Amino acid sequence: MAFKIYTKTGDKGETGLFGGKRLPKYHLRIEAYGTVDELNSYLGLVRDSLSEEASRDFLKEIQDRLFTIGANLASDPDKSMDTPDLLESDVQALEQQMDQMDAHLPPLKNFILPGGHPSVSYCHIARTVCRRAERQVVALAANEPVEEILLRYLNRLSDYLFVLSRKMAQDLGVTEVSWHPRK
Repeated sequence: MAFKIYTKTGDKGETGLFGGKRLPKYHLRIEAYGTVDELNSYLGLVRDSLSEEASRDFLKEIQDRLFTIGANLASDPDKSMDTPDLLESDVQALEQQMDQMDAHLPPLKNFILPGGHPSVSYCHIARTVCRRAERQVVALAANEPVEEILLRYLNRLSDYLFVLSRKMAQDLGVTEVSWHPRK
C-alpha cells in the first residue's frame, strides 16, 4: 500500500501520537522519541563502519529495539494500546555483549576521550545521543507513564556503546585517548 510521506497535518507545529492525540512538536514526548530516532540514525552510521558481521548484526537488533522504544513513546499514554514489547532479555543481551567485549579489553584506568578514529568517534556520538535520549525519557517519566524497561534499556545501551567504542579502537589498532587533568 503506497502512502504519501507528507500529510500537511504538522504544518502548524503539532504532531499526532499513535491513538490520535495531538501534541506540540516541542513536547517532551516528541523530543524523547525524536532523539531515539536520531540515535538510531547514528547507530546506522556506526553499523556501516563495522566490518565484523556479529557486531553489525547485534547493532541491527539494537536498531529494531529502538524502533520498539520509539513506538512506545509515540503512543498515547492515556489509551490502552497494543505496542511492541521490550523485554528484560533485551537488557540482558546488552549486558552479555558488554561482558564478552570487556573480557578482551585492557582494564580501564582513565577516562577515555572520544576520538582516535572516525568510526570510534561515531560510536561516542551515538553514546552521547543515547544519554540525551535517556535524560529526556527520565524527564517524561516524571510527568507521564513510561515503562521502566525503556529507561533500563537506554541506560544499558549507552554503557554498551562505550564498551563498543573501546572494542572498535582495539580492533582498528588505534590507541585510546586517555584524559589526564592538568595539575
